[in-house]
Amino acid sequence: MLAPTPASPESAGMSQQAFDRMEEHIKRRYIDAGRFPGTQLLVYRRGKIVHSAVQGFADLERKAAMKHDTIFRIYSMTKPITSVAFMMLFEEGRVALDEPVHKYVPEWKNLGVFQAGVWPAFLTRPPSRPMQIVDLLRHTSGLTYGFQQRSNVDAAYRELKIGTVEKSGTLQSMVDDLAKIPLEFSPGEAWNYSVSTDVIGYLIGKISGQPFEQFLRERILDPLEMNDTDFFVGADKVHRFAACYSADPQGGMTFHAADRKDGMTLQDDPTTSSFLAPPSFISGGGGLCSTAADYLTFCRALLNGGELGGVRLIGPKTLALMTSNHLPGGRDLPAMSRSLFSEASYNGIGFGLGFSVTMDPAQTLIPGSRGEYAWGGAASTSFWIDPAEELAVIFMTQVLPSSAYPIRRELRAMVYSGIADSNL
Repeated sequence: MLAPTPASPESAGMSQQAFDRMEEHIKRRYIDAGRFPGTQLLVYRRGKIVHSAVQGFADLERKAAMKHDTIFRIYSMTKPITSVAFMMLFEEGRVALDEPVHKYVPEWKNLGVFQAGVWPAFLTRPPSRPMQIVDLLRHTSGLTYGFQQRSNVDAAYRELKIGTVEKSGTLQSMVDDLAKIPLEFSPGEAWNYSVSTDVIGYLIGKISGQPFEQFLRERILDPLEMNDTDFFVGADKVHRFAACYSADPQGGMTFHAADRKDGMTLQDDPTTSSFLAPPSFISGGGGLCSTAADYLTFCRALLNGGELGGVRLIGPKTLALMTSNHLPGGRDLPAMSRSLFSEASYNGIGFGLGFSVTMDPAQTLIPGSRGEYAWGGAASTSFWIDPAEELAVIFMTQVLPSSAYPIRRELRAMVYSGIADSNL
């Protein structure tokens, strides 16, 4: 794939000098310092790609250069795609956001809330109300992730290998296993990053009557011609698949910043990766691989009100609903979060139906716009969309975990510094 020829940044009210400064920062602070193997950055504004750059390596062991068509594990950047897919069913009147989840997963009807104990013997109490569909979309369900290593509940997730980076089991086995583990809290009482979006993928299959991955392919990926986005990397594309590294010297995926060391350990070799074959567990929360170009296509559809090139995913009003803050009481993530997760520390950031949402840029202490929405993946990939500035930004690399370095904050400051002609 040839590198896209960006339009002049000045033609979209942006500064080439700022982009040059940004790429130099990435090279010096991350690539030359041995923190990232390589990076890709795409910036789109006012209907034009105004910056497209790759640096470093996609695979250090084989000295394979980062290219514009490199394929990345996007992990939790899968979540917005899955959430949009679910809202397509919502628009068709096939599901409502305030419905109890046990309507579709009857075995969860009597899920209790953790009081005491360890797997498999827990003491529980009834929740204050049933889990609703909206709780899954906004991560207020009471579910969790095992990697957080915070409670006896997430220890049980690790025991049963629920929500691990290396996927195991099936969507049905995940739902069955979750029926045996209590909730961390009553639905709606807190925000906790979790396998909730994997459950949304399960519900898409149940409600649509077709496998989740087939629904995604037929309703989003194929219509938008996102041909490099899938739950595995085909044999004809392996040469474009990046290696994944860890900032943990043991090559693991720890989320304790005190353990972090500069440098990288190979975590997933692209020639032997589990992503080379179709998985048994189709993860709507973190299973997709993609390219920056494909993900930009998805972002452009959202930036255009849910439609691109005659293909409409969702209506503008549905998108507006998704990108509003849905945290109870209008609170932000720090006020509600129980999650050991980097984005949860951002003041002024709420959560919608599949995205984080900026409510008050002043509180974030980072430039931006009210109504901007975003998310990222475990291997330090990230994106954000700023409708007020007609802006979409996609950053790709492959280093676990996303909390290892403050690249997301730095990118936001630098990209916004390049806006010379603001819409605000």
